[in-house]
Amino acid sequence: MTVTSTRLSPDWPCQVKAPGSYDWERSAARWLRELVPARYASYPAFIRHPVLLARHAQIQVEHEIRVARTALQTARADLPRLGLHEGVIEHTIKLYAAEVMQLQHIARSVRAVTRALAESGR
Repeated sequence: MTVTSTRLSPDWPCQVKAPGSYDWERSAARWLRELVPARYASYPAFIRHPVLLARHAQIQVEHEIRVARTALQTARADLPRLGLHEGVIEHTIKLYAAEVMQLQHIARSVRAVTRALAESGR
C-alpha cells in the first residue's frame, strides 16, 4: 500500500495512523473498538469490516452525547434532591459540560475516520 501525504484534519485521532499508511486501518479499528461496548468489538462483521465498526461507534458516541447533555440539563433540578452540597453540584455540572465537549470532539474524530474507511473500501 502506498503512503499518502494527505493533510489530516485537526479532528483526526492521534491514535490512528494516517489513511494510506501501512496498517492504518488496523490502528483505526483498534481505536474504534475502545469506543464501543466490548461485546460489539468481537462481532465478526465488525472485525471484517471496520467501516461497520465505525458506524456503530458513531451511533454510540451520539447517544453518549445525548446522555451527557440530559445529565447536564437536569443537574440543577435533580442533584439537590439527592442531598448533595452546592459545591458538589457545581463541580458535577462542570464535569458534564466538559464531557459534552470531549464527546463532541470524539464524534468529529469518528466521522473523519469513518469517511476515510469508506473511501479506502471503494
